[in-house]
Amino acid sequence: MNKCINFEDTIFILNVRIKMIRDLLNLDTETHIFYSQTMKDLEFINSVMETLAEKFLVNSKLLDREVEADNILDTEWRFNQVINEISNNSRIFPQSIFPEMITVFSEFRKNSIKRQKQIEESYIPSDHSIVENVVSNAELNGLLSN
Repeated sequence: MNKCINFEDTIFILNVRIKMIRDLLNLDTETHIFYSQTMKDLEFINSVMETLAEKFLVNSKLLDREVEADNILDTEWRFNQVINEISNNSRIFPQSIFPEMITVFSEFRKNSIKRQKQIEESYIPSDHSIVENVVSNAELNGLLSN
């Protein structure tokens, strides 16, 4: 089913979920209790990012395409940041206890890089972003010589 997707609201919700995971990492909690749910949340975010990218790529007539591309890419960046934060902090989810995390995160990163490249390659700046001279050189010289 090719149902329409609300990019803005979906991206907002994903960013809230990413922030929630980041908050968990910054709090002094028993994070191992949250490991399973955190991994499910990250899998969910990855899955929704995949759907967003697919819908974006097939809809070349999307209003505010440039803005949506920037928002998707920004959320991809946030997603990668939280993965890196988890990976680089052995206190949170020690890789010795959760060795599968390395493989899962590697797959998330690979998927994210693929999506980012696809979106960047499909991004075509609109005509209004091309800079045009408002005043010709002759007019400028005439104005400055007075």
